[in-house]
Amino acid sequence: MSISNGRGQTLLETPAVPTRREKLVNSPVAGQKRILLAAPRGYCAGVDRAVIAVEKALERYGAPVYVRKQIVHNIHVVRELEARGVIFVDEVEEVPKGSTIVFSAHGVSPMVVQEAKDRELHAIDATCPLVTKVHREAVRFSGQDFHILLIGHDGHEEVEGTMGHAPDHTTLVNDPDEADTIEVPDVENLIWLSQTTLSVDETMETVRRLRTRFPHLQDPPSDDICYATQNRQVAIKKIAADCDLVVVVGSENSSNSVRLVEVALEYGAKAAYRVDYASEIQQQWLDGVSTIGVTSGASVPEVLVEQTLADLADAGYRDVEEIRTAEEDLQFSLPKELRKDASGQLDQRALGGRLS
Repeated sequence: MSISNGRGQTLLETPAVPTRREKLVNSPVAGQKRILLAAPRGYCAGVDRAVIAVEKALERYGAPVYVRKQIVHNIHVVRELEARGVIFVDEVEEVPKGSTIVFSAHGVSPMVVQEAKDRELHAIDATCPLVTKVHREAVRFSGQDFHILLIGHDGHEEVEGTMGHAPDHTTLVNDPDEADTIEVPDVENLIWLSQTTLSVDETMETVRRLRTRFPHLQDPPSDDICYATQNRQVAIKKIAADCDLVVVVGSENSSNSVRLVEVALEYGAKAAYRVDYASEIQQQWLDGVSTIGVTSGASVPEVLVEQTLADLADAGYRDVEEIRTAEEDLQFSLPKELRKDASGQLDQRALGGRLS
């Protein structure tokens, strides 16, 4: 079944989580089958805020609501929002004049903000506040005539947005090896910043190598890698050595999800794979596996983890132990345009949290 968004465009109805055609087989293994479920996992405060912002924009302004890039890096979330009337675009120029547009959680450059103004768009900024913090640091340090070494991945929306705030004062460093060869215009006034979703260990190795070449390199006033990215990496480090297999639920373009696979392998997991959906788990991955670790990236709804546990239960992995390494209760206020309902009353979700 399909629905129309009223502009002649056909949208799919809200997609269900794909189900497996054939259940996983419960094959015998040496030892007791069990699952170590990492916590924290899944949605962080910035992702929750961004998704709720789009939902509320639909409620307030009606479909279609346009979003530049993916609101968060998860294909299931994107498909669900598309089914409700959201249109995702690569650039502002694709949005009809006068429309409502939401900037994704990864942030945008000042140039994109100006393009939206030029098209008379009603822009709602759903940038994660922790990314906004990095933007402000870039502006501040470039204004103090520092040259910024930005540790991050070329082409990632967050990196593009941050570099756009200080384009003439920023050099991108992709990884530790690039730190050995990067050239800078000023070796005296240097400071490093980072993308918020990186591997903590790899970032610090990059900094170590940079400082070997540039002894005057200064640190930012506080960590740029977000609390949620760090917490999810700490949790997977805790269980990795005990796991024959780690399954990370998350999309391919989710930097923090990809990092979780790498961290799991680095800290002792015998094998680790990333899946968008439980239906992607392959039977051969389970051969000889007694302990499976399960976690999810910071943009993954819990329903996808629940389906993963259900599918693994079919294969005999019914003993689930949650290993929690931190508590998370942080919430971010919604964009100011969305904190009140149409009648002017403060919305119950103004802090960005979901109602139970």
